[in-house]
Amino acid sequence: MEKQLNFTDIEYSNRRRITQKEAFLTKMDSIIPWEEFVELVKPFYPDGKRGRKPIEIETMLRMTMLQVWFSVSDDGLEDAIYDSYCMKAFLGLNFEDNQVPDATTLCKFRKLLNENHLQKKIFDQVQEILKRKGLQVKGGTIVDATIIEASSCKKNKDNSTDPEMHSVRKGHNYYFGMRLHIGTDPLHGFVHTAVATPANTPEVQVAPQLLRQDDVSIYGDAGYCGLAKYDSLHAQREYHICRQRGTFKRHYGDSIAWNEETKLESRKASMRCKVEYVFHVIKDIFKWRRARYKGIQKNAAYANLALASANLYMLAACQI
Repeated sequence: MEKQLNFTDIEYSNRRRITQKEAFLTKMDSIIPWEEFVELVKPFYPDGKRGRKPIEIETMLRMTMLQVWFSVSDDGLEDAIYDSYCMKAFLGLNFEDNQVPDATTLCKFRKLLNENHLQKKIFDQVQEILKRKGLQVKGGTIVDATIIEASSCKKNKDNSTDPEMHSVRKGHNYYFGMRLHIGTDPLHGFVHTAVATPANTPEVQVAPQLLRQDDVSIYGDAGYCGLAKYDSLHAQREYHICRQRGTFKRHYGDSIAWNEETKLESRKASMRCKVEYVFHVIKDIFKWRRARYKGIQKNAAYANLALASANLYMLAACQI
């Protein structure tokens, strides 16, 4: 997308420092192959031969990504772009020629993505990018899951919560929402597979869907104990699952074997910790801690964009 400078751009370029938001947008803009994403959407997008001329696909994709990265509503994003110079520059807009697409246009574009499962295609395209750069690692997978909470409010027409979401107990607390399961490679931590389920679905039962045919070494926390029972290819795999601290402490006490077991568990934990950084990116950097939509499918589509962005964010860090 060509960006023509105007007097405002020239004046803004003389500022003393670059904000963190602008640095983040510059980094993501440089790493994302917008042309490839546009080609994925083009077959399903209006061609403009009839009716009003549609907004450029790249502009709508950039606006969609902004919503994922900053976790704002459709109306909130429209206002934010008008208020933020760096967001306007990221979209490549010039208010003399065009305006920010309104919230309704963004909602319709997201509906088009959902109906044609284009978020998953974008996620798969990022896998191709990693493969071309020689960063797609096979032979092992780290599995983990996190809870994305949903609203439990019943102040609606049906006087009920989202029927696809469920409650689950974790520790001493109860959570209502969905569970996002991911599989990452054990070297760089890039996500290669993602599955969304209700929160009460056991992690160990979903784990086989996260594993690839050629995976040999599997890493996971204590929630994946007994994974071999659910995996049809368990005979050709090695499972490095962390044990709960209390289980081997009761068995070994303060003996020498206890010290050896502690070292072994420490090595397992140091390997599987890469998956936690992905959750840090989507929850702390992208601020996605609560389900944005009703139903598993729409939130799973949103997760594909968030995880694709997390992979690109980590890829940009690798190239610095």
